[in-house]
Amino acid sequence: QVQLVESGGGSVQAGGSLRLSCAASGYTYGQSCMGWFRQAPGKEREVVARIHTGTSTTYYDDSVKGRFTISQDKGKNTLYLQMNSLKPEDTAMYYCAAVVTYGPTCHMFTASTDFRYWGQGTQVTVSS
Repeated sequence: QVQLVESGGGSVQAGGSLRLSCAASGYTYGQSCMGWFRQAPGKEREVVARIHTGTSTTYYDDSVKGRFTISQDKGKNTLYLQMNSLKPEDTAMYYCAAVVTYGPTCHMFTASTDFRYWGQGTQVTVSS
C-alpha cells in the first residue's frame, strides 16, 4: 500500500533552519505531483510547496518563496523541504502529500483535496 513517512520536524528559534523528509513507497513515484502542506491550530491546511517528480518543476507559495526549498532524491523516492529563516508564523504541523499524474505539470493540483495520499505529519515549532 501507499506510504508517506515524514521526519525532521522539531523546535527552533526564529531565523533557524530545519529539513523535513518524506519517504514514499507503494506507487509510481516518478509519475506524481508531491507537495508539502501545513496546518496551524484553527487554520485551514495550506500548500507551501509542490514538485512534479518527473520533471522536478517546483512551485512555491509566496509566504515561503526564497526561504523554503522543495527537492527530491529520485533514487530514494524521498521528498525534502529545506526551511531556512524560519519565522514564528511557520509554526504548524507539516504534511507530505502525493497524487499520481501522467501530465507534465502540477498546475492543477493546488488544494489539499487534489492530493490522494498523505503522511502522518511532523510538527514544526518556531519560537521568537
